[in-house]
Amino acid sequence: MSPTCSHETRDSRGLQRYPASLRWAALLIVSIVCVALLRIVHVPAALLLGPMVAGIVIAAARGSLAISQWPFLFAQGAVGSMIASRFSPSLVSSIGHDWILYLVVTACVLGASSLIGWALARWRVLPGTTAVWGTSPGAATAMIVMAEAYGADSRLVAFMQYLRVVLVASLAPAIAHFGAPHVATATTAPWFAPIHGIRFPETLLLVFGGAAAGRVLSIPAGGLLVPFAVGSLLNVTGLLKPELPQWFLAAGYAAIGWKVGLRFTREILAYAARVLPRVLASTLTLIGVCGFIGVALNQWMGIDLLTAYLATSPGGADSAAIIAASLGNVNFAFVMALQMVRAVTVLFVGPPLAKFISRHAGDLQQGE
Repeated sequence: MSPTCSHETRDSRGLQRYPASLRWAALLIVSIVCVALLRIVHVPAALLLGPMVAGIVIAAARGSLAISQWPFLFAQGAVGSMIASRFSPSLVSSIGHDWILYLVVTACVLGASSLIGWALARWRVLPGTTAVWGTSPGAATAMIVMAEAYGADSRLVAFMQYLRVVLVASLAPAIAHFGAPHVATATTAPWFAPIHGIRFPETLLLVFGGAAAGRVLSIPAGGLLVPFAVGSLLNVTGLLKPELPQWFLAAGYAAIGWKVGLRFTREILAYAARVLPRVLASTLTLIGVCGFIGVALNQWMGIDLLTAYLATSPGGADSAAIIAASLGNVNFAFVMALQMVRAVTVLFVGPPLAKFISRHAGDLQQGE
């Protein structure tokens, strides 16, 4: 074997040359650095985006690490329970009172995303139903799970979904500063705040039991939806207010970020780089359309601009919850009501809509 071949063989192995313990340590260190950098520049959802970026870095270096399905599932349960902890009787009343508004806004956003997904599939920017799931404005993690279940490339869907998350999260501080100057960054919750009585053990039962039930019952994105649905019901009725310490949420966010990031390969990154300009243009277009709807809500209904932006943003319900929770003086109930109405709608209409759009884009039989 020539020296050149030997060098290429060693290089092709990348971080695989090192023990798994060292690779996991590297992933953890890079994650901490990424989270710290994102927090320095005040990017919301840093606890989610930092580990995802770190996972991509390690995967690109051929680290060959993977998060198993159950930790990822339980992480979704943590996010679902976190969203449920923000629900209240007033939120349910708001949805019942303004259900026409929620449906109209949902239809507008879903129509815009479907049109953009059709264009990406029609112009063969992305294969098969991947373009449709990638532009779907539901919960990002749920869309990835649904995409994989229905045969789309979940890595490219993740690329599109989390590119949108990054852009939505990056624009939030600017909107808070210029468009809603009285909205301040919320005080960071203590990492090891005191746990109140039995509420945390009960919340753990909700997280793990709900996520496991969603998996056993084969509910699409059930790891997120079952804890959310059950937790919301318990919270609204006063039977349980989910308690999720910061360290526990951070672990959940890290698992989600790692699960997505570690699945990227150099090949998929190269492909993503080639289609980035067109995907970026389509993403900004969708964000712009949703932003226009947000401005309309601000002007016609008096909803503050940041709340309207987060409520209509196509970043997904889970990421919107994380971003909104990191900001002060945001109407969290309105944000989550509109986001969850849209997310549930997408979960129901997503599969037939993806098939319909792909067929009419002439790309269904050529899903690559």
